[in-house]
Amino acid sequence: MKIVPEPLSFEWDSGNLDKNLKKHNVSCQEAEEVFVNQPLLIIEDSSHSKDEKRFHALGKNNGNRYLFLSITIRKQKVRIISIRDMNKKEKKEYEKH
Repeated sequence: MKIVPEPLSFEWDSGNLDKNLKKHNVSCQEAEEVFVNQPLLIIEDSSHSKDEKRFHALGKNNGNRYLFLSITIRKQKVRIISIRDMNKKEKKEYEKH
């Protein structure tokens, strides 16, 4: 199932732009890099998909930093809700792929 739209574009909530940098030390650019590096693992987040479908994206940025993203797709754009480093369990799951 194809989830990430093409052409790839992003939508950022103005209130969310620096939240992830302050809270998790992850920049918006690092988050966007995950989508152009392989492998990219996307899993439906059914527990948070009440009003709209949400997904978890696991991948690496250009510096090989393992990142976990919570995302949704709005108007054919990836909207990143949150970004953080993968925990050990997520990294193990990611490395299987």
